[in-house]
Amino acid sequence: MAESGVRVEGNALLLGEGAQVRFMRTLRLPETGTHNLPPGLGEFPLRRVEDYPDTVPADWLAKGGVMLPVYLREAMWLSFGGTREPTALQVGVGKVCAVSGERWTGRLGRRPQNYLVLPRQPWLDGINSGTGTVRQFVAVPLGLGATVEGQVTGEETAGGVQLQAFPLGAKALARWRDEERERARTARAPRVGGLPYGTLPPGGHPGGYGGGGYGAAPGMPVPPPMAAPAPGGPPGAPAAPAASAAGPLRRSGGGPVPQAAPAMGLGVGGSMRQEVYRDDRKAKDWASEPAARVFVHLVTPPAWRRITGEEPPPSPVDRAAYTKAGLPWFDYYDEGGADLAPSDPLGQVRPVGEWLGADEAPWAEPAPGQIAPLGNGPRPGKPVQDGDW
Repeated sequence: MAESGVRVEGNALLLGEGAQVRFMRTLRLPETGTHNLPPGLGEFPLRRVEDYPDTVPADWLAKGGVMLPVYLREAMWLSFGGTREPTALQVGVGKVCAVSGERWTGRLGRRPQNYLVLPRQPWLDGINSGTGTVRQFVAVPLGLGATVEGQVTGEETAGGVQLQAFPLGAKALARWRDEERERARTARAPRVGGLPYGTLPPGGHPGGYGGGGYGAAPGMPVPPPMAAPAPGGPPGAPAAPAASAAGPLRRSGGGPVPQAAPAMGLGVGGSMRQEVYRDDRKAKDWASEPAARVFVHLVTPPAWRRITGEEPPPSPVDRAAYTKAGLPWFDYYDEGGADLAPSDPLGQVRPVGEWLGADEAPWAEPAPGQIAPLGNGPRPGKPVQDGDW
């Protein structure tokens, strides 16, 4: 099987030489209204499919890639903190582009744009479905028609998540590196206030939007750890995600015949305020061939236990209890970013509650003091007027 240009480091995917992706657990939003960014609550554990040749389904081995455990109706977001160099990242949900709503393709497209620009795009919580908003990624089984794939294409055959990364071309990359060296040489003091292009706020997305989660603002209370590590994983790999200490985060032959595993994909949940940024580079700046691609299989907790021998992470955190405890939600703003127009196909995708039944979980709106601003938008406090000197 050919190398994909992807490496696994802990629970992070390293795509080519520049991009890094982590899959983050989070609170599932109500399917009505538009909300602030929910917190990250630790990373989904990642395992290479090839490490379990005796227990994964044969078609998974053929596709290769990685797998992660997810509960029915559990929400997730993708963190790109740790990305070192500009990358055009395609994100597919059941081989439907999460940005444009078009079918998966091996090429970058600009009309409509079918990729994210990293590190300008610090994270992605869902499909591009409205002006300045996305609809949250929510896990559902294939076969009901509830996935994005099923609603856009009329069939459910792929499932999972697909990632493909294009680096800058040689000339554009050399130019960018020269600019970075000059920026580093002329820097004399850390910038205070707004964040420069391509950087993330401390801690990243709410509860760690940076190195692996949304990251709470300093002084914010934190929830208790979600679970202790479970035994049985590959050496050095954490078995169960936990909230950050700094704040909540945003075959070998002869084996038994592998059992079929339930196929899982991504549908959509509630809407939140989040922009998907337009690319301001020239199309020719990007390489014509991807540096890396990977298929991410979504596994039910029972299948995860059977395949890996590990306990899956604990069930998702109750959002009402989280909010009532006074823990933070987040609002991100980038005044220099241009939002992509909403995708017509993705704008028509209906939330999973319309397929699986209404969400009866309680919901408590966060108080103003619980919403922490991120990015370079207006800061808290009253403005001070100037006068004659």
